[in-house]
Amino acid sequence: MNTKIAITNKLREAFSPESLDVSDESHLHEGHAGHRPGGETHFRVYIVSAAFEGKTRIQRHRMINSALAAELGGGVHALAISAQAPGERA
Repeated sequence: MNTKIAITNKLREAFSPESLDVSDESHLHEGHAGHRPGGETHFRVYIVSAAFEGKTRIQRHRMINSALAAELGGGVHALAISAQAPGERA
């Protein structure tokens, strides 16, 4: 299974999001730290979930990082996160 699919599946399972978009941005980082041939090193996540209601940005990021610990400890070098509760604006 590729990394984008693994990230998507884990976030869906952990947070039952209303909205989720996971983008592989590895191609934008060629020649930079952490990039490797074949990509799957740099990702961007946009997620809206009721699980984030009442949580600070730091708490939300920690929740996501915890859910993706295996990926972040493995081949994922960078993860950009935009996490909102329903009704919040980005």
